[in-house]
Amino acid sequence: MNDLMKNLLLWTVIALVLLGVFRSFGPTTGLSTGLSYSEFLQRVEREQVSEVKIAADRKVTGKLQDGKSFELYVPEDPRLVETLIANNVKVVQSPPETGFSLFGLILNLLPVLLLIGFWIFVMRQMQGGGGGRGAMSFGKSRARLQGEDQVKVTFADVAGVD
Repeated sequence: MNDLMKNLLLWTVIALVLLGVFRSFGPTTGLSTGLSYSEFLQRVEREQVSEVKIAADRKVTGKLQDGKSFELYVPEDPRLVETLIANNVKVVQSPPETGFSLFGLILNLLPVLLLIGFWIFVMRQMQGGGGGRGAMSFGKSRARLQGEDQVKVTFADVAGVD
């Protein structure tokens, strides 16, 4: 692989890693509103909540009557579903997360594989990578010993040359 392709591949990997970091730490969608549990119950009783989705980890997401979405974590409340149904709120229960996901495994292993690949790339560059031009090749001489029969320039050829 030539140097241009190596540099292009390296910059592409760096750009993808930076893009992933910025997306994971960046802000999420600004359409959701964070509600406290007491404010959530007040809005349910005033019939301002149209729909809720309750996840297995007690995370509640839903929509208000004005179209805004919200999310919150609710405490263990056995009467919550009864209160929601009594106030005409559509309740949706989401199934619990499954344990194994191939996409999740790949997503979790990707940073480790990128670090290992970068480390191997740096080590190959330091050792020369087979080309002999790395950081550890400073003591290696490329001079070759020539025999007397191979010398083509004599002293008479260069005598008197400034």
